[in-house]
Amino acid sequence: MKRGLAAPPPSAALAVGLLEDGNRALFLSRVNALGQETVELPCVLLQKGENPVAALASEFRRQTGIDAQVHEILFERKTNVGSRKRKSFAPVLVFKITAKSASVRVAPEFSGYRWLERGDFEKYRRAKNCLWL
Repeated sequence: MKRGLAAPPPSAALAVGLLEDGNRALFLSRVNALGQETVELPCVLLQKGENPVAALASEFRRQTGIDAQVHEILFERKTNVGSRKRKSFAPVLVFKITAKSASVRVAPEFSGYRWLERGDFEKYRRAKNCLWL
């Protein structure tokens, strides 16, 4: 008989949505367990065989309340989706996002949102799923 929990299936990739308005990008914010505010881009952890465009469109809508269109991959990176001790690297696929309306209604797990310029981003603590940025 096995003890403990079964390991989750390995992640295939992290799909990220980059919605820009001029030189600003949409970031979601949340308060972590230590009471610190962190920022992150809307994203979804994909499993093997999952369609990244469909999954990102659905999760982007759920997280932001924006009915967005997912376009081409802008760039790729790698990120640790495991722990510090048990690292597990997965590709990060950053997709261009467009929307007719940028009226944001964040999901309950987020405390708010921010439109950040490139220079302003460095002033904020990044969430774990955004450390690759």
